[in-house]
Amino acid sequence: MMAGRWSRRVPHTIALNFEDGTTQFIRADESESIADAAYRHGINVPLDCTNGVCGTCKAFLQSGEFDPGSYIEDALSDVEAAEGYVLCCQAKAKSDMVIDILASSGACKVKPKDTIAEIVEVEALSTHRMRLSVKPLEGTLPMFLPGQYVNVTAPDQMTSRPYSFTSAPGADVATFLIRNVPGGKMSAYLEAKAKTGDRLLLNGPFGSFYLRAPRRPILFLAGGTGVGPILSMLEHLAARGANNQPVQLVYGARDDADLVEVERIEALAARIPKFAYHTTCSGPGSRHPLTGHVTDHFAAGSLNNGDVDVYLCGPPEMVENGRQHVAKLGLSPANIHFEKFAPASEVLTA
Repeated sequence: MMAGRWSRRVPHTIALNFEDGTTQFIRADESESIADAAYRHGINVPLDCTNGVCGTCKAFLQSGEFDPGSYIEDALSDVEAAEGYVLCCQAKAKSDMVIDILASSGACKVKPKDTIAEIVEVEALSTHRMRLSVKPLEGTLPMFLPGQYVNVTAPDQMTSRPYSFTSAPGADVATFLIRNVPGGKMSAYLEAKAKTGDRLLLNGPFGSFYLRAPRRPILFLAGGTGVGPILSMLEHLAARGANNQPVQLVYGARDDADLVEVERIEALAARIPKFAYHTTCSGPGSRHPLTGHVTDHFAAGSLNNGDVDVYLCGPPEMVENGRQHVAKLGLSPANIHFEKFAPASEVLTA
């Protein structure tokens, strides 16, 4: 989520990210501190004073503009302020913001939001890939940062799985790219039982794998359904802009048929300036123009001498190989964000 400009009389949206991966969105106008806005929404951010003296409410700013307010050096040093830290009891929003709260959501009395949604469509993209589309039964879909996920619970209220949005925040219909796991309860439901109008429970959002403000070139590395959250990031960049920064995607799958959503990526390429992508398949006998692993198709030049944001998502082995490959190139990207996608065990909801 990028910092957007609003009228001074319209509250700004602030995403509060907690240490356990929970994200809560609040609205704050320019006359109130972030802490006051959070308390108004029932969120108890860490706080021992309200006048910039103790430093307990120190948080990290991911993006956005703000008035830092007044505080003493012991509460927030000049070095910390330069690194991006703010004091929630003093800072006031001047735009949309994304802030990391240095505490768990439970400690701040945050409860993830439940949203009732109904199925619009379940589409088989290949034998092993499905696209799930849902819309809210009432109101709007949950707010989220591009790249985040929600826990989706099926109608029996027993089977719950985490799925990343592939749609952009604010869309009327949310989409998810799902791996069809043989024997999986949710997979079996979506493949054989789900029908238009069925209700699902979405709980969240969650996750620290989300798009940061584009201040340097971006390299996306995706394996399998790990392309899902990256699609959400690309949709957001297409809608909001990449600040004229180069964007590159290398997307791989084992089997040719499972290299899905390529037409969507092609359409996004027409909407995002300086966006280029490559696809590859690693399975034996592949007839894809590029074969091999994702790491076979980017080199040191893609890392812009280390001044690059890298987003890496896919199976655990692929993610680890990607991180090791970057290290072998002798460069340390300014920022590397990753998420490992593995067939999760079915979760029983109490």
